Amino acid sequence: MYNMQIRFQTKAESKRQQQEAFLKLSGAERFMQFLELSRAINRIMPVKNRPSFEERNKGNFLMIHPDLKDEEMG
Repeated sequence: MYNMQIRFQTKAESKRQQQEAFLKLSGAERFMQFLELSRAINRIMPVKNRPSFEERNKGNFLMIHPDLKDEEMG
């Protein structure tokens, strides 16, 4: 997914390239990238004293994909 090459370019050039690559993705691919980024942020910066998934969602109707791991929920 990520290209490990070093490039020397301006911030504007870099931002334009990232935006073009992102806009080439389908809507579903964009959404999946958003979810992957959200999960990565949650792993890097976990919330302290966070209520359990069950406590936060008590009384809510949830549809959970069977491939989703427990630590990836919520």
